[in-house]
Amino acid sequence: MDIATMRANVAQVLPPEVTPTDRATLETLTDTLRRGIQMLIPEVEQAAAKQPADDIPRYVALACVREARGKLDARTGLLPSDAAAYVRKLGRSLLALCDHYIALTGVRMCVACDQPIRPGEATQPYDQVSPSGGAAFSGRIHDRCADTVRIR
Repeated sequence: MDIATMRANVAQVLPPEVTPTDRATLETLTDTLRRGIQMLIPEVEQAAAKQPADDIPRYVALACVREARGKLDARTGLLPSDAAAYVRKLGRSLLALCDHYIALTGVRMCVACDQPIRPGEATQPYDQVSPSGGAAFSGRIHDRCADTVRIR
């Protein structure tokens, strides 16, 4: 799974300020995001099936799969604003599926470059603190990515 590319595709529609408005671009992005969702659904289901039946992450991932299927079944309205809203919904579903795939498969991703951390690669811990004082996100980064982020 090329999670980084899927996330990069979503970045073209989220946040709402970056969502394109021309119909052709929206159609292309809609098709791209739909394909990503269609690819990830079976992967998330397989990973969830390996978890115990009463596992909370399994339950949440399968709920996300059901929601994503619902979004695939839905169709956009006729107005350009309808198409933009629909592509953003697809984007949020694809991001959620990416997160569940990573969580269920144990794939470790660099929080700086969003690329997989392979066994044996040099990494270091990374915690970004939000202005409110809690951790906004934490994880590991490649040593080569250390210069691209400010470590606290």
